[in-house]
Amino acid sequence: MKKIVLFALGMVAVMTTHAQDEKAKVETTVAADFVTQYIWRGLDCGNVSVQPTLGIGYKGLSLSAWGNVGFTSTDTKEFDLTLGYTTGGFNIGITDYWFSVGGDDPVNRYFKYDAHSTNHVFEANIGYDFGVLNLQWFTNFAGNDGENKNGKRAYSSYAQVDVPFKLVTCDWTATAGAVPYYSTYYGTTGFAVTNLSLRADKEIKITDSFSVPIFGQIVANPSSQKAYLVFGFTLHP
Repeated sequence: MKKIVLFALGMVAVMTTHAQDEKAKVETTVAADFVTQYIWRGLDCGNVSVQPTLGIGYKGLSLSAWGNVGFTSTDTKEFDLTLGYTTGGFNIGITDYWFSVGGDDPVNRYFKYDAHSTNHVFEANIGYDFGVLNLQWFTNFAGNDGENKNGKRAYSSYAQVDVPFKLVTCDWTATAGAVPYYSTYYGTTGFAVTNLSLRADKEIKITDSFSVPIFGQIVANPSSQKAYLVFGFTLHP
């Protein structure tokens, strides 16, 4: 009987440890970025903004919510939902972008999914992180996409390569992004480089248990002939 009891207790301990291990693999993200300007893929999308994130991940599968809220009434509000999967260096995902331009126009309603009168844009992405560089491809497949030169749905796409490296005390990322063909969504009339950027990230230690990540970024858009300097910091538990 004693051996049986010890065996049972051992099984309970193993099962408890296994359950704790499985639970530990569930990751949550709660954070907020504060930025001096909202620049996305080389496009000017707003002024000073707060950008909250809420996400959960388990065994490579993740679901996240991301938003952007400007500090003026004229800034576009954004709420995005992304379902993604990552295994090794490979990743794939789908994002539902929603934009509200203000006012009482019915098109601003979140639950309005009409094909020709919605502020939702649905995008699929696929990519691979090789460590020394990260390649990503994005394509809109539904919603309020732009048009091609024939006035049809453009299936607007964007490709990006990121190269991370360390220099002095900062983590750096060099980025090059381009739109491959005509799209009113990105404001391009053919192949166009829309995003050349260099970003530096660093954590500022406040106390032994609390630090604030900050970043600075230079962004140039050769297609629109514009350039930006952005600063931001992140707050998270």
